[in-house]
Amino acid sequence: MKTYLDCIPCFFEQALRAGRVATDDERVLKHLLDELGRLLKDISLDSTPPETGRLVYQLVNRITGNPDPFKGLKRESTVKALSLYPQMKQVIEQADDRLLTAIRIAIAGNIIDFGPSGTFDIEATLDDALTRNFAVCDYEIFKRDLATAGQILYIGDNAGETVFDRLLIEQLDKPTLFVVREQPILNDATREDALEAGIDKVATIVSSGADAPGAVLNTCSPEFRKMLEEAEFIIAKGQGNYEALSNYHRPIFFLLKAKCKLIADDLGVSIGDIILKGINV
Repeated sequence: MKTYLDCIPCFFEQALRAGRVATDDERVLKHLLDELGRLLKDISLDSTPPETGRLVYQLVNRITGNPDPFKGLKRESTVKALSLYPQMKQVIEQADDRLLTAIRIAIAGNIIDFGPSGTFDIEATLDDALTRNFAVCDYEIFKRDLATAGQILYIGDNAGETVFDRLLIEQLDKPTLFVVREQPILNDATREDALEAGIDKVATIVSSGADAPGAVLNTCSPEFRKMLEEAEFIIAKGQGNYEALSNYHRPIFFLLKAKCKLIADDLGVSIGDIILKGINV
């Protein structure tokens, strides 16, 4: 997915939000926005938003001197999600279709995102996701391909959200590689965040090698790119991974909640909709 002009003010909003998490020094924040303006004037609209997002958050980290400003918020998100884990596990076990219910819950977890918005209500989103109709639902194809897959490559998104990914992985009942970011970026999940969520109990944690808010392939390690090329069944969570991989040539199932108008328009849905979309399937 390419970058649109409407992405540019969003980059400023995200940088200021992240900057304020890192510091309350207004002079530093003004310097951050000045430097961001200089940076953005040279970006290509043919690049994906996560490619530019990577540069934006690198700038935030450098200017504020904080390499992981969202560390505390990530931990809070994980603790909150873990408190809901037993309840959501019971919901799945009592459902007529456990797999579909687990998919709904995993998508609801995608609301834990400090990029497009600084606020979210995970409990309300869970309730909504359990009853809302899918705007796009390639569930039958998902089940068909899952049945013949020997292993899953599951590309994660945000910390806290990983707890709900764990619930889905339990229902997939296949050996799973769970992909995290190599270095902190925004509130995206690193190995540390995935371990705190208990992902290691249900999957093997691997790194994409990247520090972008999405699996931007030219920033990923050769090892991860090889995994992607050879994967039998790929799940990619969240908007950043959709932006980065929606034009990739391999079959991928995207699970996300539409939180941005541009992504909603690209998918032909409305903001707030839940999506299970297979590409090249």
